[in-house]
Amino acid sequence: MSDVLAFSGVSVVRGGNTLLADISWEVEEGQRWVILGPNGAGKTTLLQLAAARIHPSDGVVGILGEVLGAVDVFELRPRIGLASASIAERIPGGERVVDVVVTASYAVVGRWREEYDALDLARAQGLLGSMGVGHLANRSFGTLSEGERKRVQIARALMTDPELMLLDEPAAGLDLGGREDLVARLSALAEDVDAPVLVLVTHHVEEIPPGFTDVLLLREGRVVAAGPLELTLTAANLSATFGLPLALDRHGARWSARAADPGRHTDADPARGPGVAPTLDVTADRNLGPGALAADLAASYAGTEAHR
Repeated sequence: MSDVLAFSGVSVVRGGNTLLADISWEVEEGQRWVILGPNGAGKTTLLQLAAARIHPSDGVVGILGEVLGAVDVFELRPRIGLASASIAERIPGGERVVDVVVTASYAVVGRWREEYDALDLARAQGLLGSMGVGHLANRSFGTLSEGERKRVQIARALMTDPELMLLDEPAAGLDLGGREDLVARLSALAEDVDAPVLVLVTHHVEEIPPGFTDVLLLREGRVVAAGPLELTLTAANLSATFGLPLALDRHGARWSARAADPGRHTDADPARGPGVAPTLDVTADRNLGPGALAADLAASYAGTEAHR
């Protein structure tokens, strides 16, 4: 299995609830993926599978040439960098920032009796510097701002020189300045040819860093669309994903979205920039999940067109 990630017919069911349904998805070397979707779409569950933190109920999950369920996950996980809220919650508030990063070498949270050599500590310090928080190395993690904590977590995720890096809503909770700083740093990472394959989860198109190549859109545990960012991130796909008509605009290498003006009805074209979802005829596509939603959207747009 040569793909970095290869999901085939993957479903996750917990407590009788279907969190993911029949997901097929491939991530290749050199790609930078964004996963977009509303709350409850299954984004974090998908990332947990990719991080080898959970197993699927059905289907096959391939990670870095290994098959989940047929590999020792404790040997696989150090090859994957992960930055998520669940990890941040486990970091002791009194932990030195440099120790937050260096302990990733042993895949532990909270330094105890492990021994680290000078090279480990130098790498940790260098990664903190690359994220703009090198001067905070001896501060306690609990004293940092939310933006500083996010950057420390990314430095930690890079500590083991991973082949795959997973970022679960890295801009959540940041103010505008903090978000823009983080987006710029992730863009630089995306454009680094030596950087690992990147997968970033977000709710917002405004948080997509320049340099990301592909997008996966999820709704209610199913794939709405997946493919190259330039072709797949359209107003129609975004509207079907979030369940309401949306206008999508492009500003250079950045994106923005807002509720659509009912009187504006144009095809979305990423090359031209702005667009509003056209009439959606997607009820026959089971990957979109709830057919009723797609039908309502289609009727809404058709009605708008009829009264123009």
